[in-house]
Amino acid sequence: MNATHPQLKWLWISLTVIVLDQATKQIAEARLVPHQPVNLFPYFDWYLTYNTGAAFSFLASAGGWQRWLFTVIAIVISAVIVQWLRKLPAEETLTAISLSLILGGAIGNLIDRVYLGHVIDYIQVWLGSYPWPAFNIADAAISVGAVMLIVSSFAGVGKTTAD
Repeated sequence: MNATHPQLKWLWISLTVIVLDQATKQIAEARLVPHQPVNLFPYFDWYLTYNTGAAFSFLASAGGWQRWLFTVIAIVISAVIVQWLRKLPAEETLTAISLSLILGGAIGNLIDRVYLGHVIDYIQVWLGSYPWPAFNIADAAISVGAVMLIVSSFAGVGKTTAD
């Protein structure tokens, strides 16, 4: 597997994200009361909430059909990422790691959406007096992976290949 598809070795990152995400969501549900913030330190709360929409609760009140739309989108994106990883050259490590983070986050939230009909969010940060929308480990992995993917895309800018 690694000889022909060397970047698949980074899938352990995806698995780690999925396990951490699901474990922390279970802990949050067991220990937190929905919509009752638990302040840990300034600008950071545990805050259990459920998101039936996408990022920033996009389409959260759409009536239920969005669950299946976001499920299909997550499955398609996951398949595309795995294929991308399979074809990625061995030297593109940063891209492989970023894609593995995004994949783990997508699958972590997909599990919630399929089994629960919503995504469990429990991390709340504040920007001054304004709360940032609650999120979870999967969301964080997707965000960090996306930033890393952008950075990795600039790493190749200006490179030329020898003929």
